[in-house]
Parts: sequence; C-alpha cells; structure tokens
Amino acid sequence: MVTTNDMDPQSQGETPLGTSEEDLARHAAKMAKKKAARDKIMAGKSGEKGLVIVHTGAGKGKSSSGFGMILRCIAHEIPCAVVQFIKGAWDTGERRLIESHFADLCQFHAMGEGFTWETQDKTRDIAAARAGWEKAKELIRNPSIRFVLLDEINIALRYDYLDIDEVLAFLRDEKPPLTHVCLTGRNAKEALIEAADLVTEMSLVKHPFRSGVKGQPGVEF
Repeated sequence: MVTTNDMDPQSQGETPLGTSEEDLARHAAKMAKKKAARDKIMAGKSGEKGLVIVHTGAGKGKSSSGFGMILRCIAHEIPCAVVQFIKGAWDTGERRLIESHFADLCQFHAMGEGFTWETQDKTRDIAAARAGWEKAKELIRNPSIRFVLLDEINIALRYDYLDIDEVLAFLRDEKPPLTHVCLTGRNAKEALIEAADLVTEMSLVKHPFRSGVKGQPGVEF
C-alpha cells in the first residue's frame, strides 16, 4: 500500500522539484534580470498629472473600484469628493462609512434619485443629472480637492441627460492639472474613452443575479 509519505519527496530525503541548487540559481538570475528591466522602465516614469479615469463595461466592479480609490485617497489624507448621479436614493455602505467617519476628508453628494426605470420621469432625471454635473464642476474646480468620483455619470451621458461635448470640454479646459476625475458606469461614450488617460472595462463572466440571487449588503452596496 502506497501512503502519502511514500509519495512525498521530502519524506524520502529527496529534493522537491524545482528546488535544487541549480534550479534556485537559475530562478534568482531570471528574477534579477526581470528586476533590472523593471527598474529601467520605472526610472523613466517621473511625471505626475491629474488623470481622467473611466470604469465601464457590463461586469460588476465599476463603482466598487472607484470607491476603492476614494478610500486610498482618505488613507493618504488627500481631500476627495463623490457625486452620485444615479444611486443617490440608495442607502449604501460606502456612503454610511464616508459620511460617518471621513466627512472631513471626503465630500459625498448623492444627487440622483435612482435608475430611469425607477423614477419613470425623464424631466426629473435630466434635472437631477444637471444638478449633479453643476456640483461636479464646482468640486473639480476646487484645487484643494485632488480626486473626484463621478459615480454612474456614464449612464446620464448614455441617455443624453448630459452633453458629452460639454463634459469633455470642461475636463480638458477647466480641470486643475493635478486633479484626478473618475467616471463610472456602463456604456461609456467612445469620445470619453478616447479622451481618458486610463480606461478599464469590467467584463461580465458570471453574476448571481442571473441565478435568482438578489443584491446583498457588502457585495452590491
């Protein structure tokens, strides 16, 4: 009968695969070469600029990633702000946390009233989007605020509640040089993607909603 110990090279006094002196030396040399190449690349990266960041795509994680950046700003004591264009009526974990513990570092403005199928009032949706955009411009213009998250603004742009040319012109001409602006939401306009510095598309592989599982605190909101 063959036991687990019989199959374990270490129990037999043998050298595990890939850990001979020759293998370890080869690995060390390979990693040293990789580090040297990486250091050379990083040596040429010295500039800083305020980025236009876009999180889009059908998959989950667009707002979650944006709020992750907000928490990084808070940890670095960088003044930041959030404008929510759609989910303003929701009681979310991130809103609770920021407003109750970090209001001195992060402004939180919930301007939307819900998704368009919830309000069922296009005029009201357009008015809420305009109010959100006016607040966003005010925050972005403030040079003391270094990061502004425009959560779900891409939905307002998709339905033409906001003019994409106006938004792009503002980001190009009025955003302070070191201010980061992150725009989230699916179906980002091509013109926005083209103008942005950093674009990430979240792709949908699997989602529990399709199996009848509702959105849950800590995962969805």
